[in-house]
Amino acid sequence: MSETDALLALAVDLARRAGALQKSRYETRLEIGTKSAPVDLVTEVDRACEALIVDAVERERPGDAVVAEEGGGSDRAGATWRWVIDPLDGTTNYAHGYPRFCVSIGVEREDARHLGVVYDPLMDELYTAVRGGGALRNGAPIRVSPEADLGRSLLATGFAYDRRESNVDNLDNFGAFLKRARALRRDGSAALDLCYVASGRLEGYWELKLQPWDVAAGALVVEEAGGRVSDFAGTGTARSGREVVASNGRIHDAMLAVLRRNA
Repeated sequence: MSETDALLALAVDLARRAGALQKSRYETRLEIGTKSAPVDLVTEVDRACEALIVDAVERERPGDAVVAEEGGGSDRAGATWRWVIDPLDGTTNYAHGYPRFCVSIGVEREDARHLGVVYDPLMDELYTAVRGGGALRNGAPIRVSPEADLGRSLLATGFAYDRRESNVDNLDNFGAFLKRARALRRDGSAALDLCYVASGRLEGYWELKLQPWDVAAGALVVEEAGGRVSDFAGTGTARSGREVVASNGRIHDAMLAVLRRNA
């Protein structure tokens, strides 16, 4: 087994185990707290899933860097491998019993996305991708949509946690795309939105003010399914999450044009 194969097997195992924990606690009484804003939620399930994943990675891969949403792990300078973990993407949905949430685990090699795993425990859908190896859902290859017309496209987006205080709130972009696309969705899980672009359920997705763990896995799944991921200028890999545009590639320039007009 190659090192990449071993990393993927570990990431898949941990995503499934964390997903099983989420499913077991879904629609039960939760302890719900807040972080950066009143709308930025965290539950004991987020923390339990993070501990499960981080503890296992640090035990099995003690030399790897680990960055996780709730602060677990150690981002070791100079490490070849870096795990970027969102233990429960879609916490607000989870806290309200809305069935759109997942586990997201990305692994970078020397600051470049190398593999990604996203697991939706309610749908039992496991998305995986390895750089240069294509993208899979439950072991079967997936590809982006062939649609080339923005007007016939289904798009998704989201809104940042500081939307009550900041004027940079994505509402102008939402309105512009509402007029141009077939329809828009706002489902509350960036990782799943990216995987839906990869699998052709969506043609495109954009968002502002995300974090690296929101996109580390899903962006690679999009790229390996034949799609494109960039910032709003059409450059870079959107690794930071601050500006993310993901598409089937065919409508990418049209999406960027809309975003530029609203800049």
